[in-house]
Order: sequence, then C-alpha cells, then structure tokens
Amino acid sequence: MLKRSLTAAFLLFVGGANLASAADDRQFRLSVPDVLAESGLMKYMLPRFTLKTQVRVELVSPGDAAEVALGDNGTPVFTGMGQTWSIDVLVPEHMGASRFATWISDTTGQSAITGFKIDGSQPFSLPVEEEEIAEDEFYEGDKLRGQQVSRVHCGRCHVTARGDEGLGIGSTPSFFALRSFDDWDVRFSSFYVLKPHGAFTQIEDVTEPFPEDLPSPIAPLELTLDDIDAILAYVASIEPAALGAPLTGQ
Repeated sequence: MLKRSLTAAFLLFVGGANLASAADDRQFRLSVPDVLAESGLMKYMLPRFTLKTQVRVELVSPGDAAEVALGDNGTPVFTGMGQTWSIDVLVPEHMGASRFATWISDTTGQSAITGFKIDGSQPFSLPVEEEEIAEDEFYEGDKLRGQQVSRVHCGRCHVTARGDEGLGIGSTPSFFALRSFDDWDVRFSSFYVLKPHGAFTQIEDVTEPFPEDLPSPIAPLELTLDDIDAILAYVASIEPAALGAPLTGQ
C-alpha cells in the first residue's frame, strides 16, 4: 500500500511539473525600453502574436527578469525612432520565447510591424540587409594576371608579392605599403603620369610615344588598360602593410 501511494504521489508530482512547464511555455516576459513601449507598437503587435500562438507576453522594463529582450543586442528585426531594434532570446530553451523570436522574423510578424501606423504614417520598417562586398570585387580585372604583370614589370623597383622581399629596390615602397594609402586606387590607376613613371611608361592608346630626342632612360614599360585593370584587382586583394600613421607624399 505504501509503495502504491509513493508511486501515485510521484506521478502526481511529474504531472504537476509537466502542467507547470506547459503553462510556462504559454507565457514569457519581454523586456522593452520605455520609449518603445510608449510608441504603441507592442500594443498593436503582441495581441496578434498571442492570437496566433496562444502564448501570452508580459512586458517588463530593462533590468527586470525576462526571457526575451528588444533593444540593441541580438538579431535586427525592425527599425524606427532613429535606431535599429534587435531581438535577444535570453532563455533559448523557453518554447514560448523561441516562438516569438521566430514569429517576429517571419512574414506574419513583419506584417504586424509594417502594418502599425500613427496618423496614417508608418513609424517602423524592416531592416535593410546590407550585402557585404569585398573591396577586390569592385575591380573587374583578372587579379591573377595582375599579380603576374606586377611581378614582371613593377617588380623591377617594387616588392609586389610576399616572398619577393629580396627583389625590387630598397628605396621604393612595396605594393603592401602603397596599398596603405587612402587613395591607393587612384595612384595605381594613374601611376603612369606620376614621377618617375611617366619617363619610361607607355600605355597603349593612352600615352603619346616618347619624343625622339627624349627616349626612355630604361627599357620602357609597355602596358595596356587591361593590364592596369588587372593590377588594380590584384592590389585590391592584398593585405595593406600595418605602418601605423598614414603615409603621405607622392
């Protein structure tokens, strides 16, 4: 009899724990700054979430115990009032909190955000995802070709690649140092008019031939615009030298 009573008590305890857990999953606390709470967005949005999921939301102030927070940290979900608002699930194992994070990021939650209006205007909008573009992707040249052209032609004076530190002239900056200039792309795209390059560089269909009485003092560099595009693409892909203070001068 005692064993049966203990078993019944255990089952009652487990059942009660499960009911309490289920109840907890149907309610959570959402931390929201006062300025956002006073905007009216939460009063418009949260009843729609509860109607769809049967999960109730209690608003609390920052610093109070909460399962979810809207603020500066986490995943951006909407913008408005001069900032981007992010959701941070503080208790990931809470099913109700996780459902809210999913809901606010899907089409239903997003529609609730953009559907909220004040005097006909829409104060909140969805965040715009900015696609990160690597700097070298701005240049359409063939960077492998650019590396080869740089080594053959520019390597006379400059170190153009890692492992070639023994080449070039010690008094001329490496490509890695030149890449540290804020206007490096302007310098590389117009190097043939900068001293001393103009005296020995010919760009097909761009530069005038050397005067007969002023030939190139060294074997001339003969390049095309495609070569320059390739060099730009290559230099864009290399890591600038860490030189501390910005470089100045020509």
